[in-house]
Amino acid sequence: MNQPGKIPKQIDPYFDELESWLNLEGIAERERMAQRRAVRSSRQAEKSGETLLQMQLVDHRTGLAGRMILDFKKNHDHDLPPNRLKTGSPVIISNEAIQEDHGIPGVISGKRRDLIQVAVDQWPEGERFRIDLSPDETTRRRQLTAMGKARLATGRSRQLRDMVIGIRDPRYPVGKQDPIRCKSILNESQESAVAFGLESKDIAIIHGPPGTGKTTTLAELIYQSVRRGQRVLACAPSNTGVDNLLEKIIPLGLKAVRVGHPARVFPELRDFTLDELVDRDPHTQLIHEMRREVQQLIRDGQRVSRGRDSRRRKRHYFAEAGILRGEIRSLEKRIVKDIIQSAEVICTTSTIDEELIGEQPFELVVIDEACQATMPGTWQAVLKADKLVLAGDHQQLPPTVISKEAANRGLKRSIMEELIDREGTNIFKRLSVQYRMNQKIMQFPSQIFYEGDLIANVKVESHLLADDDQIDVNPMTLEPLLLVDTAGADFQEEVESEGESKLNPKEADLVMTLITRMLEFGVSEKDIAIIAPYAAQVRHVRNLLGSTEIEVDTVDGFQGREKDLVVLTMVRSNRNREIGFLSDLRRTNVAMTRARKKIIFIGDSATLSVDPFYSKLIDYFENEGAYASVWEYLSN
Repeated sequence: MNQPGKIPKQIDPYFDELESWLNLEGIAERERMAQRRAVRSSRQAEKSGETLLQMQLVDHRTGLAGRMILDFKKNHDHDLPPNRLKTGSPVIISNEAIQEDHGIPGVISGKRRDLIQVAVDQWPEGERFRIDLSPDETTRRRQLTAMGKARLATGRSRQLRDMVIGIRDPRYPVGKQDPIRCKSILNESQESAVAFGLESKDIAIIHGPPGTGKTTTLAELIYQSVRRGQRVLACAPSNTGVDNLLEKIIPLGLKAVRVGHPARVFPELRDFTLDELVDRDPHTQLIHEMRREVQQLIRDGQRVSRGRDSRRRKRHYFAEAGILRGEIRSLEKRIVKDIIQSAEVICTTSTIDEELIGEQPFELVVIDEACQATMPGTWQAVLKADKLVLAGDHQQLPPTVISKEAANRGLKRSIMEELIDREGTNIFKRLSVQYRMNQKIMQFPSQIFYEGDLIANVKVESHLLADDDQIDVNPMTLEPLLLVDTAGADFQEEVESEGESKLNPKEADLVMTLITRMLEFGVSEKDIAIIAPYAAQVRHVRNLLGSTEIEVDTVDGFQGREKDLVVLTMVRSNRNREIGFLSDLRRTNVAMTRARKKIIFIGDSATLSVDPFYSKLIDYFENEGAYASVWEYLSN
């Protein structure tokens, strides 16, 4: 236990290391963007998925709290190439004809197959534009500021800081928790997790494996905390994570405010954004009138003709305009402050706008999807907390990190993962009933990643594609598992031309054969996903599919999603038996647990079985009677 008033010697080295990781990540992001902007050919520049070239501005309007919404399309209304620009992504719009143009910042506010919308505060100049995913320097600055405050923290923030770092022990609930009356319908493990979170004094973790209703449980914990008179700050590292949590909070009747750029918020939730609530405040009409008065004063000052007292009159008009501007700013701040202070729950990303939220701590801070937040990305929220609750699954994908050096040194580890490794089962409650997967799809991940704890809810434990009256009844729709082994068929992987990502064309052809059959059996396109660990394979399969409702994406792109049928193409097949980053088994866990009623796993057992995990996986499919050689299968 450290002495009050004395900074423990572990603090400075801890935060020095985190700051060095952030600096490495910033350098890597800027270098990657510079490399993209140096490439001028559309095919090569757009391959990364982070750039769109030859974009035309086809429409514009005012929206999203007064910002300009710009619509961009390709020439001749062509579909956009596959890209990673998602709603909420920060971007730079620049004039493609001027390589030195630094462009203007914007945020993706909407997206269609052939169109992308960007919310901006400035008008871009040019005829053809490039749109680049932008490094988020604002986030990095806020994280560095928060870590600087954490070094010198006092009082409750100091105590929680020391618990997170591991130089003070958290206090855990002792004995059986008091029963609670939940507003949501929860199972026993969910109720236990809510009670654990309520009774914890310092830090609690809700471990939510795939499909176990983690966000529903977290929303109930927030509701129960508000009933006890607590104000809650609800965070997630991504805007999608925040919105998913807000969607669960709203039906519980809590007064919630979503803080953040409206373009980053689901359209159906924008009524709950701070911008919309400010616009609906009765005092906002007065602000509009005051702004018109300011504009009139400026026009009057500019019209003053020459004369003995013209300078005095100009100064008078401009001074009056300045006074009114000050009153407008004060009134706007008061409106925002009133809305924030009257809210029971503030929902925001882990990158917190301190100017809006203020310095006041919250009795409870929750972070959903906490395993996808880096350690530097969590400290803003920690410093706001009297009590901290983290929710997520450390057996799924870690935070996205660009710098290999920073990743190897620890930036891919989350605070939640660190706490579980250090504190063990004392600090978390695991949710055990899952509502997504057929029991046979669930069983292998449960055994490997979750100590066999998962139980399939009765409504999903035996559900199958054949349950749908529109789908044919046959072995392919009556069984939830199929592994097609390509060993011996010379399905060799390749490296994508002009890139480093890998693809497997013959495996992609097999995917198309299987998909064609499933469609013939009556499975709907919208119920199918094709997942590949490599972006090159995703691009190749998308080109083969053409226009379709079937979703094709990487493992990272599909985390948090689910489909009735998932086809998983593993790509790796080589004589050296190298599996690359497939050795990060969490990726395969994510991919397999996206499937609700059937998973088709395609891979080369000779290559994959070099890893004991994949050897066990192949054995599992064999034991379930769901193994087929590619020759055997294609001959049917």
